Amino acid sequence: QVHLVESGGGLVQPGGSLNLSCSPSGGTSTTWSMGWFRRAPGKDREFVAAISRSGGTTDYADSVKGRVTISRERSKNTVYLQLNSLKPEDTAIYYCAAGVVLYGGADPALYRYWGQGTQVTVSS
Repeated sequence: QVHLVESGGGLVQPGGSLNLSCSPSGGTSTTWSMGWFRRAPGKDREFVAAISRSGGTTDYADSVKGRVTISRERSKNTVYLQLNSLKPEDTAIYYCAAGVVLYGGADPALYRYWGQGTQVTVSS
């Protein structure tokens, strides 16, 4: 069983930055395709960003494009989500997800494992 552990969330002022990270625990050496999703209060879960197993393909939701960067450190199976120019509407619980496919993209059904989430709050 793979457990994903997210970290890096917190309270930040509008315009600020955060760097989220996600690492699997369980001793696996498998390289996963990874994705980030978020759920804002009272809203459905939505896609934020994804990166392929090779790291060569990435994709972003239109709402965060230009402000967010997803990257990975393959040797550690760690994925990062750099959030810049944060807005109050970015407030949400951010979840990372891991899939066995080459690239999961925005489809949550292609991700097998999910983290517990990390809270990001953007407020002055």
